[in-house]
Amino acid sequence: MVEGWFGGEGDGFRLLGTRCSACAAVFFPREDVHCRNPRCAGGELVEVPLSRRGRVWSYTDGRYRPPSPYVTDPELPWEPYALIAVELAAERLVVLGQGVPGLTVADLAVGMEVEVVPGVLHEDAETAWTTWQWRPTTGVRA
Repeated sequence: MVEGWFGGEGDGFRLLGTRCSACAAVFFPREDVHCRNPRCAGGELVEVPLSRRGRVWSYTDGRYRPPSPYVTDPELPWEPYALIAVELAAERLVVLGQGVPGLTVADLAVGMEVEVVPGVLHEDAETAWTTWQWRPTTGVRA
């Protein structure tokens, strides 16, 4: 979990970005120091919730256990996951994230609508590391 990148619960769950008050550019991950738009002299950066829904721009599957600092239990077999790049049309951004558990690349198609939902990256007896995940808004492809 990265503090300040997402928040809320249920239908209120959102990725959190920042918008420049001078040029209206939106950033995710958030930018809190200066506007990254090279054509902008800079303005105040204000936190904004991003769209909950977007369209699959691209996707692939994670078939290997990533190296540290990714947290996994080496005693358990590795479970592949879908990695999805989603275009948020309103913000004109592409955001990368995992698909919900059980979603495979066979279930995805470029252009299909997905929504952001909270997910668990890893948990142990003391801590649950949370993240965002992408879930199709309608039934998955057959």
